[in-house]
Amino acid sequence: MSKHNEQNEDEYNSQIEKIASLITKDNISLDEQDPTKLEKYYHYVKSNFKMEGEQAAQLVNEAFLYLKLQNAEDVDPIKEGEQFGAGFS
Repeated sequence: MSKHNEQNEDEYNSQIEKIASLITKDNISLDEQDPTKLEKYYHYVKSNFKMEGEQAAQLVNEAFLYLKLQNAEDVDPIKEGEQFGAGFS
């Protein structure tokens, strides 16, 4: 893996962790599907990471997945995330 890809992956993982922190702070259900409630996180991604549309939705979804994996017993989301198709590893 090139240094450039590692930096991009580290930045992406950092973005996921920032969104996950916001979700945790808001105490929102990790199974939330209401678009009006999720809009806050899409807006956060758009404002802070300059992403929109499908790219923003994917980042928000990965943050929720990260939290679900983090809450699962005997699973390290950073080490095991790729088994679930997550971008963090």
